[in-house]
Amino acid sequence: MTFLLLEDGTAKECECRALRIAEEKLKISGVSEEFRQMRFENFSYERSVETIDAYLKAKSYSKNFSDIRAARQNSIMFLGQVGSGKTHLSMAIANSLLDKSIGVIYMPFRDSITKIKQSITDEVNYNKEMELYKNAQVLLIDDLFKGSVTTADINAMFSIINYRYMKKLPIIVSSEKNINELLAIDEAIASRLIETSKGFVIEFKGKHLNYRLVGA
Repeated sequence: MTFLLLEDGTAKECECRALRIAEEKLKISGVSEEFRQMRFENFSYERSVETIDAYLKAKSYSKNFSDIRAARQNSIMFLGQVGSGKTHLSMAIANSLLDKSIGVIYMPFRDSITKIKQSITDEVNYNKEMELYKNAQVLLIDDLFKGSVTTADINAMFSIINYRYMKKLPIIVSSEKNINELLAIDEAIASRLIETSKGFVIEFKGKHLNYRLVGA
């Protein structure tokens, strides 16, 4: 239902509808309350030059998203070292977009790919799962290719990523793999992600304190 307010003889979309839409997008996003707390404001970027660079690129991507979202290079990747803050920065971007009523779907790779494979014999549920990730305004894939990766995993991810590649739909990726490791797993998937993330591929190579252990 569309709510309209009449102001000086002019029809205007009611703010309550925009708020409801934003709430609905958050509800289906899969982003937990814990992850909603991951913001740029509470990210500790002072630990290394790498971390500062990652923070600045993530901020730039978020700030300029409306200008690049329809372009070929409209995605971003956080790769490499465990505990470097990849998920925090990914979620900071997602939360910033959700705050602007831009739909983001959170896809924790290991859990999601298991659910997809379990539903493969049920065409209705399988298509429903795949469509959720294929057609999201923005897709956040967390921990891509974590653990043992099977042919079925690769096939499902190629279907999702290639669809989004063809439709120029943005993807936010975090992965413990580096570029070469992603290419070794599947060049078709990796090359598409790298191409669409040109200028926004952040790879943590240095050794610094595990982000999750700061303050422990």
